[in-house]
Amino acid sequence: MAEVNAVIHRDHYRTHINSATNSLTADEPLSNGGTAEGMAPEELLAASLASCTSITLRMYADRKGYAVEDIQVKVVLKRDKELNITNINRKIAISGSLTDEERTKMLNIANNCPVHKILTNQIIINTEI
Repeated sequence: MAEVNAVIHRDHYRTHINSATNSLTADEPLSNGGTAEGMAPEELLAASLASCTSITLRMYADRKGYAVEDIQVKVVLKRDKELNITNINRKIAISGSLTDEERTKMLNIANNCPVHKILTNQIIINTEI
């Protein structure tokens, strides 16, 4: 289970986000009236997928003893507000000595990272005030 708390005061639109052990700031860019002091909410969503993918791949590579130096994950999230469609493109670059079979396995593992599973399965959001 993940639990976070977000608090916004009168600042436009700097939001303080805390978990039990960490904190960060979210904000909107200057073009949206924010102060650009943190990632925008859509960037945080993209960052969740990118970081989960890279962590999952690193764990797998280490467990299998793969000769992986670096894993870079680039996520581009684009929303078509009129059609209410979101397109997420993820590009993974792995440096090191991997066979074609190991690269294919790494791709399969990337598609099994927990955030990928969350985003590609049914999501139910319950909200109360």
